[in-house]
Amino acid sequence: MAKRDYYEVLGVEKGADAGALKSAYRKMAMQYHPDRNQDDPEAEAKFKEVNEAYEVLKDEQKRAAYDRFGHQAFEQGGGFGGGGGAGGGAGFTGFTDIFEEMFGDFMGGGGGRRGGQQANRGADLRYNLEISLEDAYHGRQVEVHVPTSVACETCDGTGAAEGASPTTCGMCHGQGKVRAQQGFFTIERTCPTCHGQGSVIDNPCKSCHGAGRQTKEKMLSVSVPKGVEDGTRIRLAGEGEAGLRGAPAGDLYIFISVAPHRIFQREGANVFCRVPISMADAALGSEIEVPTIDGGRTKVKVPSGTQTGQQFRLRGKGMSILRSQGRGDMYIEMAVETPVNLSKKQKELLEEFRKAGGEGKPTNPETEGFFSKVKEFWDDLTE
Repeated sequence: MAKRDYYEVLGVEKGADAGALKSAYRKMAMQYHPDRNQDDPEAEAKFKEVNEAYEVLKDEQKRAAYDRFGHQAFEQGGGFGGGGGAGGGAGFTGFTDIFEEMFGDFMGGGGGRRGGQQANRGADLRYNLEISLEDAYHGRQVEVHVPTSVACETCDGTGAAEGASPTTCGMCHGQGKVRAQQGFFTIERTCPTCHGQGSVIDNPCKSCHGAGRQTKEKMLSVSVPKGVEDGTRIRLAGEGEAGLRGAPAGDLYIFISVAPHRIFQREGANVFCRVPISMADAALGSEIEVPTIDGGRTKVKVPSGTQTGQQFRLRGKGMSILRSQGRGDMYIEMAVETPVNLSKKQKELLEEFRKAGGEGKPTNPETEGFFSKVKEFWDDLTE
């Protein structure tokens, strides 16, 4: 039976980036995981198909070879495949192993067992956490529930049934890799029998089917530091997906988003608060009380003649600064409100105010200055 296109297997477009590939793989792997489909004999085959597709497409060099030659790039005698002891079409590391064999010592290449453990390392996970602006100011301890793969409790992550244990792989003799001669080159690739582990399980654990891990929900306590900003990433090492058969676990990344606040707006360590005031208070001057992000309140003196958009700075009343004892500033922005729903008496008083005019100095200098420029503009047009 012909293999399905790897992009089709993962349900992504050919030009999908690494993030889209990883997201699609996690979704498909979770859907077809044998633990979740114990009554479906086809699920395990689909699960292996998804893993095979992702192993190729996540690697830039393998993906380039696949895009050019298709499945032949990894089959016996086709494209970059190899023959000999590795077996036809076994593994997907043949494309790069020629370079690792020749230059590995100069580029930090490691041994087969260590490489196998790294290859089977658990996936990194992402968790989106939304917090309030107050939480960002004070800091907070948050409990999160993360669905992930954890080490199997039945076999302690070994993948072997009770009383059994993994045995040394007869194909690679515990090295995790096999070599084959191809012309002038010696090709080294992941062992097709143990998949780089160096050992095989003849009697797998019934709980995890030999994988050494199971899907469960993990509860973790996350310390959100005060002063944290929107988009901050917190890394919890080793709290990601458990590795296969005792391989290292991945990491968990907590991505912080700060919810919009009903009163304050934040810009870095500073906070802004738009405060509406009456026309009378703006004209005559006043003293108002405003809230602060720490839950307190402070008084602000509004001078007479205050205009819309005018700001007053309150030093040290802003946000906490990450990894510091300091705080930013708070800015109060005035918004002069034009009165509505006036009574007859109020209208009469305003009309009287309008007719009275100023005593030597204009009461509305910006208005008068603007219309003075407009008059000059019209006069110039008529000349």
